[in-house]
Amino acid sequence: MPARKVRCLLVDDETAAHYVLVNYIERIDRLELVGQCHNVLEAMNFLRNNPVDLIFLDINMPELTGFDLLRTVNTPPPVILTTAYSEFALESYDFGAIDYLLKPITFPRFLKAVERFLTNWASSNESTNTEEVDTTFMVKADGNWIRIDPKDVLYAQSLGNYVKVFTSKQNHLISITTAELEQKLPANNFMRIHKSYIVAIDKVKRYNNQTVVVNDAELPVGITYRRELAERMK
Repeated sequence: MPARKVRCLLVDDETAAHYVLVNYIERIDRLELVGQCHNVLEAMNFLRNNPVDLIFLDINMPELTGFDLLRTVNTPPPVILTTAYSEFALESYDFGAIDYLLKPITFPRFLKAVERFLTNWASSNESTNTEEVDTTFMVKADGNWIRIDPKDVLYAQSLGNYVKVFTSKQNHLISITTAELEQKLPANNFMRIHKSYIVAIDKVKRYNNQTVVVNDAELPVGITYRRELAERMK
């Protein structure tokens, strides 16, 4: 099975920086650009609802800085800092930044930073290539911590600040965001089909461009997810 691509988020207030970095990201096959934000508030909102493996983050932005984002987000993804100011380099180490890229950024320097990330990322994800790995995880539900086995999960539905997980045994209303749950579920068998729904691919009985049927429940398919769903169901 081919290695999963690294889901990247680009956060920078400069249009020119987006143009350059998007081009660089698209030139590296292992990377997948899943979002572009122009300020910290946009990035915070994006991270609440979308799983991200790596952030390319500008520091000096209006109102809130890149460092403010890292202070605010609980357990932020790994970050490569991109900035025109060398004076932030020392502080970047306090946030465990993978690398500190000074603008204008050349492609060879960008590639070196990405390769540094990929080396660590591959090591931390080696266990996903073996069948013996324990994929169960603990989540909070009704004041108690419970263990969820992905093999039992049929689908999940976002309900505001909670997610309702439907399993073959019972259903759970858990205190977690949809993006956080998506990161915990094995990517090879789960995908988001709508902003509010995640499904287990092997539990799908039938589907079309508008709906997916899982365990007799008919779930909506968002327009942006139709192509990926068709590819995953082949």
